[in-house]
Amino acid sequence: MKELPIIWQRLVDSQGRTCNRCSTTYESLQEAVAKLEEALRPLDIEIKFETREIDRESFKADPSQSNRVWIADKPIEDWLGASIASSPCCSVCGDSECRTLELGSDVFEVIPPNLVIRAVLVAASQLIGSGRESSNSKPKSCSD
Repeated sequence: MKELPIIWQRLVDSQGRTCNRCSTTYESLQEAVAKLEEALRPLDIEIKFETREIDRESFKADPSQSNRVWIADKPIEDWLGASIASSPCCSVCGDSECRTLELGSDVFEVIPPNLVIRAVLVAASQLIGSGRESSNSKPKSCSD
């Protein structure tokens, strides 16, 4: 079975809390992973979902590292053709400008399940494609 890693990281304070934006993204990821596991199982692809925490010092140095998702070792924005921006957050993040995802004219503070699913399906299609014979190989005929 081929593994397809999804890694998500977010700021976690000393009491183990994160902001609503990150909490809701986590719920989106869980929903997407559940659907993807079922859909990709027949293709022999297994999702490996990992969460990582960043501390306040790392967050202050670069707030855009919080609520960040990688799929198959590439940022989600690369799979989607999206860009990264920021907007004011709340609670645990204080008054920091936190990561948002821009896709066309849409701005997402929370990454919705459908975008995760779309990005993973693109990554999975490349994973499947990497196991095929090269395009230079000659197909076998019935007489071979």
